[in-house]
Amino acid sequence: MANNTNDVVLCESYFLLHGETALSEGYRTCLYLLALAYCFIGLSAITARFFKSMEHVVQHTRTVTEVDPVSKTVTVKHEKVWNFTVADISLLAFGTSFPQISLATIDAIRNVGQLYAGGLGPGTLVGSAAFDLFPIHAVCVVVPKAGELKKISDLGVWIVELFWSFWAYIWLYIILQVWTPNVITFWEALITVLQYALLLIHAYAQDKRWPYISIPLERGERPEDWVPAEASPLEIASVGDKEIADIFSIHEEHESDSTYQHLPLHDPKSSDKHIDEPDIYEESSVVYIWKQQFVNVLKMENAKLRKSDNSVLMVGRILWHALVSPWRLLFAFVPPYQIAHGWIAFICSLIFISGIAYIVTRLSDLISCVTGINAYVIAFTALASGTSWPDLVASKIAAERQTTADSAIANITCSNSVNIYVGIGVPWLIDTAYNLIAYGEPLRIENAEGLSFSLLVFFSTSVGCISVLVLRRVVFGGELGGPRVWAWVTCAYFMMLWFIFVVLSSLKVSGFI
Repeated sequence: MANNTNDVVLCESYFLLHGETALSEGYRTCLYLLALAYCFIGLSAITARFFKSMEHVVQHTRTVTEVDPVSKTVTVKHEKVWNFTVADISLLAFGTSFPQISLATIDAIRNVGQLYAGGLGPGTLVGSAAFDLFPIHAVCVVVPKAGELKKISDLGVWIVELFWSFWAYIWLYIILQVWTPNVITFWEALITVLQYALLLIHAYAQDKRWPYISIPLERGERPEDWVPAEASPLEIASVGDKEIADIFSIHEEHESDSTYQHLPLHDPKSSDKHIDEPDIYEESSVVYIWKQQFVNVLKMENAKLRKSDNSVLMVGRILWHALVSPWRLLFAFVPPYQIAHGWIAFICSLIFISGIAYIVTRLSDLISCVTGINAYVIAFTALASGTSWPDLVASKIAAERQTTADSAIANITCSNSVNIYVGIGVPWLIDTAYNLIAYGEPLRIENAEGLSFSLLVFFSTSVGCISVLVLRRVVFGGELGGPRVWAWVTCAYFMMLWFIFVVLSSLKVSGFI
């Protein structure tokens, strides 16, 4: 920072070139905000690819052979490797929360060696929790078709997940203001991280109805697959001389989308194997699919115009795809999800998400520096909303395509738990471990009072949100959908709660209350 002749504080930090500091503050702010918005578009694009790889991981099956001891009859069946509940809590919730987790971890690493923890990560994660609970619930409740009701089938698992979600924020308040006010010790950070494992174990125990530690509630009917087959019919197209099937298109339901890869309908050598088994692909097939990812982007396959488009829509569609194409070209380097049951694509997608999160962190610092707006305010609002986009996409899709509300709502509650146990726990564990070894002192939390106040506001408003969901279950018979008017009333109510949280939290950290 430096002062000019008029004693006006200028921001001497820059993103790429030192020449940025010569621009006016208004121009720089606009420039950095546009760059931040473009990063969020990139997050949306890589999330689509991540989501597809995650779906393929969850679909992985194993062959189980059973022999009847009496008749000696041999039965061969396929069982899913991933438990339905564990997949929701780990892959779905962790994956969709990874932008926030990456941002918080990067912020912690940048502050290693300092006695005070950075506020950007915790602020983003708490703000993200509010965005998950209020706006995402608001979207999901109106997504089902008019009159269609979707309810949680496994109420016991949801109660367990909800308990750990609420406890996460109670626990955070305790370690911030009760046990060791304004500081975090190594053991507090370690216990925070370990509670994520307890959440997984408890939810799995509830899913399997283990005695003594599970709630004795019956489970309703639920889909065997994360996305029911009847909700995503195969779409057949032709690329070159080969038939392909687009089995799951998120953004454009009736069109092929280059952000989702295409599965060959059958193996040239053996048509008896299931198409989800990765070992049916020859090396040439995988190379072809990977090559096709680049071809689709370069040909702008997604920009094909519809006959019903007017001139404005045509121009808008072309401009949008031109804007997104650089991201899609970059993400085409992510290997096809057919390799290794989708794990390589899953991991590569998370790496790209971390890279974008680093750029977002830099831009957020610059916006705070140029405008003078408190970093917490930026974290609660812009960063929380932008990095929570994967959660919104995942829950919206689940609300649209699943026959129940389990995954849509579970993703919200589980993501909130992951935000605390992993998103805040891991960064604080890194910083507290370093401080303990280097200085023998705990980690001091910058603006701990403001963060604690936000936790109280969030807890109060979240009670109002969950109460309405329970009321909808009693009155309408389901948490999502139902009468259109009441669905929109609920949507508006959830958005009002989010507005209350953002305003009160921003006023507190800015020193107005």
